[in-house]
Amino acid sequence: MDEQDGQTGQMRTSTRDLGELRERVRSWLTGRLGRPVTVSRLSQPSGNGMSSETLLFDASWDSPEGRREVGCAARMAPASEAVPVFPAYDLGKQFEVMRMVRERAGVPAPRTLWFEPDPGPLGTPFFVMERLAGDVPPDVMPYTFEGWLLDASRADRDRLQRQSVEILARLHDTPFTAEELEAVEPGGSGGSAALRRHVDDQRAYYEWAHGSMRIPVLERAFAWLEEHWPAAPGPAVLSWGDARIGNVMYRDFTPVAVLDWEMATVAPRELDIAWMIFLHQFFQEVAQLFGLPGLPDFMRREDVCRTYQEITGYSPRDMEFYEMYAALRHGVIMARVWHRRIHFGEQPMPDDPDDLVMHRAAIERMLDGSHGC
Repeated sequence: MDEQDGQTGQMRTSTRDLGELRERVRSWLTGRLGRPVTVSRLSQPSGNGMSSETLLFDASWDSPEGRREVGCAARMAPASEAVPVFPAYDLGKQFEVMRMVRERAGVPAPRTLWFEPDPGPLGTPFFVMERLAGDVPPDVMPYTFEGWLLDASRADRDRLQRQSVEILARLHDTPFTAEELEAVEPGGSGGSAALRRHVDDQRAYYEWAHGSMRIPVLERAFAWLEEHWPAAPGPAVLSWGDARIGNVMYRDFTPVAVLDWEMATVAPRELDIAWMIFLHQFFQEVAQLFGLPGLPDFMRREDVCRTYQEITGYSPRDMEFYEMYAALRHGVIMARVWHRRIHFGEQPMPDDPDDLVMHRAAIERMLDGSHGC
């Protein structure tokens, strides 16, 4: 959930000192390249990131070919005191997935530069990728409240929507080998097995994230999934996992960087499609709660699925199931984010644990069958 040069706000994620980090980055990169390096303009951007940290900096050094200047973005696992959103951060996997989707699928993921598994240099593992410039639909304030996407013409928004769906189509249609998929997600790549594993892993994540605390609306959603399990899940593909426009950098409404691959997995196509649809629904409902019109005609299920089918020839199936699953997944994550905010003294613990889920009303409507009515 990170953008690079976007203009957005961000909640607090750690207590790292930027001055110390700049010197550490300089020392590490000097050792990595074997020559003196200058690091400048290091900053921790405001943005869409909730689960990890991003540092932006410029690096320059003398090479046999002349002076090199590179704009960089470093992705770091959160410090242990930051109450991490996820139990583990496999940055090596993210680094490899980004390389693979860029080279094999033609997805415009940023070019990966260096991976450092040793936590010594910066206090945590990290990798460095190229820094790109563009516009990212922000989470804070949500793009449904204000900004360039809301102000765009309908034609430009339609173009952005179609090209965003094209990212999924290109990724899902790439014939990755069984070995490549196994490296991303060990344990079977069949559609049914992949979906079962993903939901089981999500349940385990819920238990880790919230311990003995029960969140009834999420427990009801888990039960609903079991009662409405697809009879024949679609084929498993390489899944982005966090497929939403807030993880895409655009220039002139065209994707130039596809970001945030930490949730990449192997799963049915519908996992990404439903996530892209639901995450817009989430921000749309937030806008409506504040009496704002938002973007009601953007990322509608029928439009997204039709575009996806036009491009791939595959008709998404069981979308009510996958949208419920998207709402559940988002609920587990956002409730964990609440715990992080409580840790930093930004919000109190609510009396009702269901209030940890910002979109509990949407899940409740899905449960009673009134969602979208």
